[in-house]
Amino acid sequence: MRAIEVGLILTLLAGAAPLAAQPSSSSLKTFASSTDVAELIAQAKSEHKDQPTISKPILRLAPYSANLEYRSSVGPAAVHEHEAEMFYVIDGSATLTTGGKLVSEKRTNAENLSGTAIEGGAAQKVAKGDFIIVPENTPHWFGAIDGTLILMSLHVPRPVAH
Repeated sequence: MRAIEVGLILTLLAGAAPLAAQPSSSSLKTFASSTDVAELIAQAKSEHKDQPTISKPILRLAPYSANLEYRSSVGPAAVHEHEAEMFYVIDGSATLTTGGKLVSEKRTNAENLSGTAIEGGAAQKVAKGDFIIVPENTPHWFGAIDGTLILMSLHVPRPVAH
């Protein structure tokens, strides 16, 4: 009987080990309904003051994070040195410029650069329903926004080439 109890306890502990390795609930959110997204949009709209972009987390599964971006005016241009960035246009339209060179480039953190605009590059109209992927190390900028632009953005870590 004692051997069965010990065996059962060891089995339960072995089964619990993978659970302990799971991401914490604060770094894990794998579903958002259309109602959830509508609520995030309403929150972003109400929180919007003078800043060009409000960002709200939609989904999280480290190292990935899908965010809602509510943009009502032109913000800074960016370069993500180790992450590609994918966008889905939920609503609105804008002109996205990719490539070229950042104007007034400055480092915002260890892996990102920002600028006031982009010199050169290719401009493209984007609108509701469009998908865009911007490779790592590529300047990108929503340089003209028609009213309000609402996006889902997903940063995708990419391996560093050796």
